[in-house]
Amino acid sequence: IQPRVSSSGSGGSSTDSIVAALCTETLEQLPPDLDLAEAAAGLFDRMPDGKLNSLSVVLSQEVDRFRRLAGVIRSSLAQLQAAIKGMVVMSAELEAAYNALLLNQVPQMWERVAYPSLKPLSSWIKDYHARIAFMRSWLVNGPPKCFWLPGFFFPQGFMTGVLQMHARKYAIPIDSLSFGFEVTQHQSTDTVSQAPDDGIYVDGLWVDGARWDTAAGCLEESQPGVMWAPLPVIHFKPVQNYEP
Repeated sequence: IQPRVSSSGSGGSSTDSIVAALCTETLEQLPPDLDLAEAAAGLFDRMPDGKLNSLSVVLSQEVDRFRRLAGVIRSSLAQLQAAIKGMVVMSAELEAAYNALLLNQVPQMWERVAYPSLKPLSSWIKDYHARIAFMRSWLVNGPPKCFWLPGFFFPQGFMTGVLQMHARKYAIPIDSLSFGFEVTQHQSTDTVSQAPDDGIYVDGLWVDGARWDTAAGCLEESQPGVMWAPLPVIHFKPVQNYEP
């Protein structure tokens, strides 16, 4: 692929140099890969029945998914740098990634192994860093008091893990369990002092076209010009034979 000079005049940078610089910056800022060797003491210990804690299994699966994504990001950026220098052939897949980076879009080769997201590249990178930070905190410090649900690769698996943990605790068939929900007074995870006895606290959810009125304890009309409003911390409570 030939250098494509920007229209900013003779002082402008070529698209090759722009993409090369973006590759370098992204690679330098990538966090270290998640590693199960960092796990807090006891996090992956087996229970008396010989089984792993359901949420520990979920965490290990999330770590595997993030490690795979990190590997694709690193290898593709390194290959793209080499292709720009003419050291390797610029394949159709690499050229698609090249054009995506120029347009602030997430390359398709990343999307194929990543979580669903509609964010542009710059916001996607910030979100990726936040997800890795959340998972690393869980891995190194043990289960959090409140879980950031949007940070999961596969939140459905996490929710099933919570139900399974409750089913084992009370010897209840998991098929009879579903979630009841209670909106708490906590506006953020910072004010949560301890995890609930049953279920989990969840943070990071938003409501579209409405807002939560903490004083009244119900949904109200959204404020003018505000399309999405954050929800307080929500208690997801496993309930047997739940009826809304």
